[in-house]
Amino acid sequence: MHTIIIAVHVVVAVILVLTVLLQAGKGAGMGAAFGGSSGSVFGSRGPTTLISKITCAAAVIFMCTSLNLAIFQGGLSRDSVLDEWSQEAAAPAPAATPAAPAEALATPAPPAAAPGEAAPAE
Repeated sequence: MHTIIIAVHVVVAVILVLTVLLQAGKGAGMGAAFGGSSGSVFGSRGPTTLISKITCAAAVIFMCTSLNLAIFQGGLSRDSVLDEWSQEAAAPAPAATPAAPAEALATPAPPAAAPGEAAPAE
């Protein structure tokens, strides 16, 4: 079923692109819009053409298949990204690292050798 919907989606997408490219631009009738008379009841473009009806039908089918594919792909889960975020925010923060023991700080460090002198042997 999923494969059939994808195939229909691709075919309708190609039909939609072709029908949009085949339509005449709306700028062709601008002269009639500013005082020119076309002498037609339907306006300067005339009644809705077959190509525009095919374009409208292809657009509706394309939107339906897009919605159908999105639902099939994602499932009908009730989870939300915000649910994960609120769970992470509610989790306790890790404890800070403990400070160094006081004994280690009380022992003095061995004196450093001056430049050019050898380090004392231990």
